[in-house]
Amino acid sequence: MLAAAGPSRPSPARVLLFTTRDFAFEAPDSVPAGLTEIREHNLGPSLHHAALYRLAEGKTLGDFLSALKPGTPFPTWATALGGPNTPVPGGWSNATVVLTPGHYAILCFISDSADHPHFALGMEREFVVTGATKARLPAADRTVDLSDYTFGIPATVPAGKQSWKFVNTAQQEHEALLVMLAPGTTVAKFGAWVEAGMKGPPPAMPMGGIAGLAPDGASEVAFDLQPGNYALICFLPDAKDGKDHWKHGMLKGFEVK
Repeated sequence: MLAAAGPSRPSPARVLLFTTRDFAFEAPDSVPAGLTEIREHNLGPSLHHAALYRLAEGKTLGDFLSALKPGTPFPTWATALGGPNTPVPGGWSNATVVLTPGHYAILCFISDSADHPHFALGMEREFVVTGATKARLPAADRTVDLSDYTFGIPATVPAGKQSWKFVNTAQQEHEALLVMLAPGTTVAKFGAWVEAGMKGPPPAMPMGGIAGLAPDGASEVAFDLQPGNYALICFLPDAKDGKDHWKHGMLKGFEVK
């Protein structure tokens, strides 16, 4: 399969680099407010994403980690902003957001083979955004709505470099992971592989996208899409029954040509 693409377009935003490793983030302690393109470079060898959260005033990363203990309700004071979703090991992903002043956290919620979330192994980081901003997200080539429970993506998308604005129109947090399906793999076969616990060689390659995004949130991603069959999937648990959102229908295929 094709390798994941690196940053694919000039950006009007300030660039902030997050380097991911097993199991740590490398990121600055402080960044200025404003339109920011976050670029994740995964030096692996495991899969990682950079889920971005803005913490309420007075809250710290330690408070966030304490609130993520099993059996504890997810904190309402941590707002999901949709950081870069998973690229292949050695690859890049990106997400453009407007950072306002305050305290932020980045975590990796992907689990290892023993079902330990990576943030519990050290993949968590806190940083401060300083200054002020009136920035807004720029116009994108395509808007993709995240709803309960589907993705607003057409059956066919043109190949090439393009920007997508992901907008969460639902009442709960959603993500959008883009995968390129291996030749001969259908969306149903990919779903069956996920249902079986994602054992054995993956029938799809992660291409980035948006990590968890709060209701009414928006974030942009730049893609360089080659012809082929793709799918968008959301792995987040449902607020009502705890089932992964893809089991409710948030697994949607489309063709790039």
